[in-house]
Amino acid sequence: MAKVYITRQIPDSGIKMLKNAGHEVVVSAKDGVLTKDELTSALKKDKYDAVLSLLTDHVDADVFDAAGKQCKIFANYAVGFDNIDMQAARARDVAITNTPDVLTETVAEHTFALMLAIAHRVAEADRFTRKGLYKGWAPMLLLGTDISKKTLGIVGLGRIGTRVAYHAVKGFGMNLLYYDVKRNEDFEKELGAVFEASVEDLLSLADFVSIHVPLLDSTRHLINEARLRMMKKTAYLVNTSRGPIVDERALGLALIEGTIRGAALDVFENEPNIDKRLLESENAILTPHIASATEETRQRMSEIAAQNIIEMLSGKIPPNIVIVK
Repeated sequence: MAKVYITRQIPDSGIKMLKNAGHEVVVSAKDGVLTKDELTSALKKDKYDAVLSLLTDHVDADVFDAAGKQCKIFANYAVGFDNIDMQAARARDVAITNTPDVLTETVAEHTFALMLAIAHRVAEADRFTRKGLYKGWAPMLLLGTDISKKTLGIVGLGRIGTRVAYHAVKGFGMNLLYYDVKRNEDFEKELGAVFEASVEDLLSLADFVSIHVPLLDSTRHLINEARLRMMKKTAYLVNTSRGPIVDERALGLALIEGTIRGAALDVFENEPNIDKRLLESENAILTPHIASATEETRQRMSEIAAQNIIEMLSGKIPPNIVIVK
């Protein structure tokens, strides 16, 4: 029987799978994110064969060493794995897995929910109504903007970006621009999309910009002060990827100064802290990193992470092993 450590309470379907496979499971008792010291201390208390980590866990060489040589896998409960030092993992021959695909539809839906909400001023209108300010219908009250027939710019044409694009064209008849490191002519033919050779070109043309790139050195602050100024004053920015891709301070200033019309964010640069300017902006919608937070998706993530561990501990190659060259 192997022993598995889970760094935070997750939906129980994956935990049951691990137990049914004959493994002992220990779940962190802390209701919140473990600090690095807390994580290393927990891993040193016993010998674990596998760790199920979350994107809020910063897994580096010290954490791997605390887990010990018997630990064969860190199964990340997320699509991204920028929270893990891949070089340190490879040096110690520790397998790293993620939970891809399962998030695609859910995050795409949340992206569109944010886009619709910021364009139609839904959150602002809700606050207005609850404060007792609504005195009856008025022709100029809380005017928003249509999404249909507008131009959407997709930055990053991965699974989620592609699905957002599909909803935009098929559901709302939007015009579609995209930027990615690779051009996809099949995608262009299917949805009538136009490839832009640079982020700058896309930003200057789009009415809505939706970010879907991974967090890399090359994408950190991809959206900065200079690029925000390239956007239309009537444009909206939506980010459901990773917080540090957007320079939060620059965005806050852009909203205050009217550089762009609005922004909708599910992720933040220094989570859980959020720039004060964003918190005070009426033309910003902020959700607490919940783009994948549906019961169906979070349960499935739990099951995928558990299956990766089960396969690894049975001597097989996990289905979602991450290999970084």
